[in-house]
Amino acid sequence: MAAATSVVVLDRGNNTTCTINLHGATVVSWRVNNQEQLFVSKQAVFDGKKAIRGGIPFVFPQFGAWTFGPPHGFARIVRWNVEKPPERLPSGDVEAIFSIMDSEFTRSMWNYPFKLTYRLILREKELHFNIGVYNPSKDHTFSFNLLLHTYFKVPDVRRCQITGLHGCTFIDKTRDNQIFQEGRDVVTVCEWTDRIYQNTQPEHIITNVVSGRKMRVQKYNFPDTVVWNPWQEKARDIPDFGDDEFPNMICVESGHVSSPVILLPGTAFEASQILQRRLSTNYKQIPEKYKTIERY
Repeated sequence: MAAATSVVVLDRGNNTTCTINLHGATVVSWRVNNQEQLFVSKQAVFDGKKAIRGGIPFVFPQFGAWTFGPPHGFARIVRWNVEKPPERLPSGDVEAIFSIMDSEFTRSMWNYPFKLTYRLILREKELHFNIGVYNPSKDHTFSFNLLLHTYFKVPDVRRCQITGLHGCTFIDKTRDNQIFQEGRDVVTVCEWTDRIYQNTQPEHIITNVVSGRKMRVQKYNFPDTVVWNPWQEKARDIPDFGDDEFPNMICVESGHVSSPVILLPGTAFEASQILQRRLSTNYKQIPEKYKTIERY
């Protein structure tokens, strides 16, 4: 695929952009004032076949290993349609809508009719994700998992803290899927981590992301939050991930994965997420008009 036809760019101005690769509708870049917020591995493969290692891959209809198809389902490895090309809204924000429907390829793994829509809105310091899953069947119910596999770019993962997980039970995939309860007020990552936190708060703050700032994650109809970092030993086992890249990423993923969504005939499921880049301190932002005052 030629790059010109495989990528869609939302451009809000002021060096604030979002780039979507139509292979998997994978968000491969989100820049705010020209600062990249997402991690994409230097070893990532862009061959239109393999899932892209980094950015925000779209996981559907399966999370994890799958008897009938590739891990994490087929949505991240099929080419999506541009249902609505980038359009500037009256607010100055920019939106685009992408979609996929069942095909011979998807039915070979998951024999159901469906339509999936993915609406992205780029704001000044926010990226909005609105997802709709539709079951057009008149008589068949289906179930699925859904997750946004977000890779955040960080200077040092060991310095990050994640809020909104205290008291939650989690499935620890590094310890034979045993279930534990999170006792920490903030979660830190200092080793191989692969956890599915259940019934999490609708908001997380991740500290010490790009330039020491905070990232706010808000979610709706995503009851689970996955926290993942392969660490050094597991990174070596991932062919499209650099051995030394693990300190510079953290995955905090909004999903519906510990239990499936059950979708009745003729109904729809909606979920959404907002990522907001925030200041590094709790002080109020200085209004723009005061920033140019000369000091004597």
